[in-house]
Amino acid sequence: MSPIYVAIDTPDLERAKAIAQRVKAHVGGIKLGLEFFMANGRAGVHEMHDIGLPIFLDLKFHDIPNTVAKAIQALRPLEPAILTVHAAGGRAMLEDAKAAAPTGTKVVAVTMLTSLDDSDLTSIGLKPDPHEQVMRLTELAKASGVDGIVCSGNEVAAAKKIWHDGFFVIPGVRPANGVVGDQKRVVTPRAALDAGASILVVGRPITQAADPDLAAREIEATL
Repeated sequence: MSPIYVAIDTPDLERAKAIAQRVKAHVGGIKLGLEFFMANGRAGVHEMHDIGLPIFLDLKFHDIPNTVAKAIQALRPLEPAILTVHAAGGRAMLEDAKAAAPTGTKVVAVTMLTSLDDSDLTSIGLKPDPHEQVMRLTELAKASGVDGIVCSGNEVAAAKKIWHDGFFVIPGVRPANGVVGDQKRVVTPRAALDAGASILVVGRPITQAADPDLAAREIEATL
């Protein structure tokens, strides 16, 4: 199965379904984020599930442990393949998130958003060292019992040394000739996979292409 999960971040359910149908033969799953979920809710996720691809529900929960656990319990009927929480929520929150998730759902902890860089870390009171921040949160995620982490391709090789059998989700993936957009720490699909990625999250290079299926096939060919 392809390691590519296409990020269908649109509030338009019919557009989301159309994209998923066009690329389904050349991707391993679809990622649905806040934009989609807030517009379409659980019913929309059910409709996307009917297309036949695994669902990565990227809601990035970050709250007190009890609230996150109850939120995840409310999503259990959807049986997503992957769920995200923020590693910065702390060990208790991560442990409760994993305990609340359906059997078979991978819970992965977001370490540092790929839209942030060292200056952004400084602005929120952290050391201006993305690598150190990601490694620290990788250790925390591993100790908490979740399944893996979300990190940029710049850190995945080092994270894999810490957590050899962890599940590594890599966003901010762009083809060599792709537009970076609002991402700051990007890598090519091939580089991310070679460094140890389990799955690659690719959005706009596929969803905004004139031919999404061709774009997905071209990226798949580099792997």
